Amino acid sequence: MSNRHHYCLILCGGIGSRFWPMSTRVYPKQFHDILGTGKTLIQQTFTRVKALIRIENIFLVTQSDYKDLVLKQLPELKESNLMLEPFIRNTAPSIAYASFKIHKLDKWAIVFVAPSDHLILEEARFFEILICAFQKAAHREILITLGITPTRPDPGYGYIQFHPGGSNSIKKVKTFVEKPACEIAEQFLESGDFLWNSGIFIWHTKTILKAFEIYLPEIFTPFSEIVDTFDSIKEVQAIEAIFPTLQCISIDYGILERAQNVYVIEADFGWSDLGTWGTLYEKISKDKNGNACVGKKILFYEAKDNIVFLQSSKAAIIEGLNDYIIVDTEKALLICKKENEQQLKIYINDLKMNRGEQFL
Repeated sequence: MSNRHHYCLILCGGIGSRFWPMSTRVYPKQFHDILGTGKTLIQQTFTRVKALIRIENIFLVTQSDYKDLVLKQLPELKESNLMLEPFIRNTAPSIAYASFKIHKLDKWAIVFVAPSDHLILEEARFFEILICAFQKAAHREILITLGITPTRPDPGYGYIQFHPGGSNSIKKVKTFVEKPACEIAEQFLESGDFLWNSGIFIWHTKTILKAFEIYLPEIFTPFSEIVDTFDSIKEVQAIEAIFPTLQCISIDYGILERAQNVYVIEADFGWSDLGTWGTLYEKISKDKNGNACVGKKILFYEAKDNIVFLQSSKAAIIEGLNDYIIVDTEKALLICKKENEQQLKIYINDLKMNRGEQFL
């Protein structure tokens, strides 16, 4: 039986704009089966988490608009374990909300924070590392993040630099670097003291709440003033009242880059944040010409190294294209060179300005 003081918080509020046009504001990527496994990303995450954490100790925070989607896809999740935000305010307010709520329930709670849309291939190794992190967070007033051993100089990831020396299993964090240029990422890889930032965290609720009080009092104070309303009929009204006042800031910028008690555990468990079509291409099977497909009615002619996402009801013929992203949905079609994927947000903004928001 899992430890009754171990909890999980699943963050499920993102839009996943880099997976447009499959991912939209109305139906973002975490609610799609983008790997073609028969389960959506959030379903895969929940299934993984409940193997280690009691279901009653699993909490999820998302936007109010996604309430019905979450409850439909995760029927085991109690509605009382679902926290709804009126609108996006990034990860720091989400984590503060959940930390106050869980700490009110259990003053000894240790929380594992998990994004809803990550891929983890080696679950046994992942659980082993998590158990180690829970133990360390229980006995020390530290904030723990999992750092992934980098396999390439990828400018699409954030990086964590750790101090040399110390324990082999856990290192003190020296600095965070957000999405460096490719040449800088190459230097990071060569140095040997940088890891990819997975966005997975473990800490005692009292430790993270103390950090909020020190580094983000403008978020800590409003929640501290309404915590008595939690788990009552007044909670929704109280949350809707304070959210417009909260700073839109990530937990990384707001706390982890400033706190002095941040540690990293180096890990390798087949992780990917599935943040872009390019990262999805790396993780799904390919034909002899390097074409990766989600959709079974696709034929290729003189085409190689493409990724194609197609609705199951449609067929496609791809001829003469190499290294392209091709995504077809009911409302939109994307045909983009893989090497230009980082420009996708610019293209989407142009579409919004010139053709309206109904396609986003």
